[in-house]
Amino acid sequence: MNPWERYVVPNFIACACSTRPIMKQRSKIVPKAEGIVLELGCGSGTNFAMYDASKVERLYALEPAPGMIVKARRAAGALGIGKSIDFLETGAENIPLADKSVDTVVITFVLCTIPDWEGALAETRRVLKPGGRVLFSEHGLAPDEGVAKWQRRIEPVWKALAGGCHLTRDTVSLLHQGGFRSDDTETMYLPNSPKIAGFVSWGSARPV
Repeated sequence: MNPWERYVVPNFIACACSTRPIMKQRSKIVPKAEGIVLELGCGSGTNFAMYDASKVERLYALEPAPGMIVKARRAAGALGIGKSIDFLETGAENIPLADKSVDTVVITFVLCTIPDWEGALAETRRVLKPGGRVLFSEHGLAPDEGVAKWQRRIEPVWKALAGGCHLTRDTVSLLHQGGFRSDDTETMYLPNSPKIAGFVSWGSARPV
């Protein structure tokens, strides 16, 4: 891991993923999590304060980046919830949990960066209990061709600077390809945000 990835990227992503419009998106889905919860790519712990403690029995916070884990542990400590979180320092492509052991998987602004998204969604299906669900909020490919054209042009540079973040992944399409069905998806462009990174979709999905 080079110095940019180790020291700069975690701070950049933590800042970019906690802007007011993105925090509003997070607040639409995170409080709905219940039971045994797994959060993919917890980052710096941005979602931690939004979980409803009366609904969540246990939280597994998965994050492969050591720099982010440090920030997440610090955030959990500041909130006084460090003892109720199990940190899993690994990638979403190899989740160290038993089959059918999780009620809710939370995926917020992270599916864009996971190298093997197919493997991650396969693992998500594996650990979900029957009746379990995914709660998601992600940015991705815009429906307007003019915006999408610029997303495709900028993506190679964007990925290099932003920790592998893709601008052109179609979240709902990825979920469908990964064996999930979403019945309540909503979309919009985030206010006060550049359109190339501001088209978002959110909702819930269940294995088919």
